[in-house]
Amino acid sequence: MNVLVINCGSSSLKYQLIDSASEKVLAKGLCERIGIDGSCITHSPEGGEKTTTESPMPTHTEAVKLVIEKLTDPDVGVISSLSEIGAVGHRVVHGGEKFAEAVVINDDVIKAIEECNDLAPLHNPANLIGIHSCQELMPGVPMVAVFDTAFHQTMPKKAYLYGLPYEYYEKYKVRRYGFHGTSHDYVSKRAAEILGRNRDDLKIIVCHLGNGASISAVDHGKCVDTSMGLTPLEGLIMGTRSGDLDPAIVSFIAEKEGLDAAGVVNVLNKKSGVLGLSGGISSDFRDVGAAADSGNEVAATALEAYAYRVAKYIGSYTAGMNGVDVIAFTAGVGENDKAMRAKIASYLGYLGTEIDDAKNDVRGEETVISKDGSKVTLMLVPTNEELAIARETVRLA
Repeated sequence: MNVLVINCGSSSLKYQLIDSASEKVLAKGLCERIGIDGSCITHSPEGGEKTTTESPMPTHTEAVKLVIEKLTDPDVGVISSLSEIGAVGHRVVHGGEKFAEAVVINDDVIKAIEECNDLAPLHNPANLIGIHSCQELMPGVPMVAVFDTAFHQTMPKKAYLYGLPYEYYEKYKVRRYGFHGTSHDYVSKRAAEILGRNRDDLKIIVCHLGNGASISAVDHGKCVDTSMGLTPLEGLIMGTRSGDLDPAIVSFIAEKEGLDAAGVVNVLNKKSGVLGLSGGISSDFRDVGAAADSGNEVAATALEAYAYRVAKYIGSYTAGMNGVDVIAFTAGVGENDKAMRAKIASYLGYLGTEIDDAKNDVRGEETVISKDGSKVTLMLVPTNEELAIARETVRLA
């Protein structure tokens, strides 16, 4: 069965068509600037050339139409008709406490996703637009929702409750939810498979380090803690997000800068993190790394702070699980930045592990990067959220 995986943003739509039997990506692409002048679609068929086509996309429905046209195009397509798409898997950011696993989409599911809109006002409405557009254009095709938050629903209360009046949890469901769950689930499973082990027998820490970053503690197959919280702002220092800070900073900066709460939260989400710490050099770790290599001390400090925060979370989750067997690095920085992996690993000697410089000299490969004989195995495991979504879609549809 061919599965179309859709990741819908407010003005964009990413897609992959995956043959579920071989798990081969037949085609992938991106629709950009939906609802904005200059909208275009970039389409990459397997074994063919990437093409970019400008085309009006006033709504996501037009974007989905263009995706179908590209997939069935005689020149750049990979299927002959829409009937060759057996199911659609949708990434949905927030499932709240309602969804602990992927589900087949029906009217009740859509209503439940809508009820989580307050928890993810930028993401869930866009995800729903993608669902409605696909339902309109592909009636009768099974559709599955795969939630970023679902994998973390096994966290115990001691991990997900905040030190706030309990009534806020009861009334508003203010708690830690965590994100990147599809990636954490996939990487922890894959790490165990690479080692020839069963995930249910291991304590694994997954470090999803990209422009958005999070860490999870996976104890015998279940997530017991994760660094992102009610929103993706909590936790690690990220590309433009501040991560953990003293909550009183919000009112302090608001008073000093003449901002309201929303204005400060915008600063914390879009102007902070590595971008802010580096003095505005960039949110791209390659740019900040180049500046650090050229002697920029502010840039160097930003990278050191990032590595230090990751190492502290690894330490806290090791304590939370009373041990760790595997630490896996994934996502853009985790998969491609050997210097950052080495910086983080330099803090972990107390665990009886040490990075192997030769093994660590890789990008985007499934491999062990710790020295032989290390008590804790350090690994590089590229994430594949689209494949994980496709697998869940096949399982249910």
